[in-house]
Amino acid sequence: MPAHPRHSQGIAAINAVTALLVTMLVLQVWLLSATLDTFLAGHKEPVLPAAIVSGVLCGICFVLYRFVRRVDRAARRAR
Repeated sequence: MPAHPRHSQGIAAINAVTALLVTMLVLQVWLLSATLDTFLAGHKEPVLPAAIVSGVLCGICFVLYRFVRRVDRAARRAR
């Protein structure tokens, strides 16, 4: 029996958002390590902008997480 089209679309959307989330989390870890390295070298100027960017990335990840939950719930109902 073939999968319901809406279910397949939901899985594809979840896979795409998961790849985006992983990329954003890797970017956030890189930002943390670069900022920490700069801070330990004695430069305090980039700390606040890095914290702001990290907060924005965290907010985007949260929004994407909510999107995945909504799509998953809709895909489960379509089954």
